[in-house]
Amino acid sequence: METPLPPCPQCTLDDVSLQGTHYLCNTCGHEWPAELAADEELVRDANGNILASGDAVVLIKDLKVKGSSTVLKLGTKLKGIRVVGGGDHAVEHGGYMLKQAFLRKV
Repeated sequence: METPLPPCPQCTLDDVSLQGTHYLCNTCGHEWPAELAADEELVRDANGNILASGDAVVLIKDLKVKGSSTVLKLGTKLKGIRVVGGGDHAVEHGGYMLKQAFLRKV
């Protein structure tokens, strides 16, 4: 029996084919690497876009830094983020751990 292909991470439909080393969604045209495990949790921004290390994001809300009077302002662009795993605070930038729900991919 053949191993089923993972659903598309963008549109979540099962109309997927394997094209060399990448999966290709025949419905929306999204393409992603085949080595990305299907059970691996993807980190998504507030709009549902998949975040990867090195992406640039914009804050969609003022964020108070715990234990400090510093505030990260709405609209601040953060370049070169690092995705550190699943959970609530899955994105790191400049020593700050950020919730992906307050980020938008640029």
